[in-house]
Amino acid sequence: MLNNLERARQFLPFDALKGFRESLEKTELLFESKKILSDDSEEELNKVFLSLDVGNRVLVKYYYGFEYIETYGIIKKIDSIYKNLYLSNSKISFDDIIEIKKF
Repeated sequence: MLNNLERARQFLPFDALKGFRESLEKTELLFESKKILSDDSEEELNKVFLSLDVGNRVLVKYYYGFEYIETYGIIKKIDSIYKNLYLSNSKISFDDIIEIKKF
């Protein structure tokens, strides 16, 4: 016959991979939702876009995956038809850009 401790132990959750649950909880916190720009911010961003030329050095903050990242590069191409900005190291959709600084 089982004593109370042994009987309770059978109902404990089974964690086959030690630390897996904690790792999942940390990953959940890293995801960031995409921000919607206000009309004023969108207007400021459009002004900066209009002042950009191929060869400009820029710092771009944009949404990628589930987070915002910053990248620095030289503009190789501005595609206003498909709304993409091509830097020396990446291709960024205009819709994902939240901030851009020209140097």
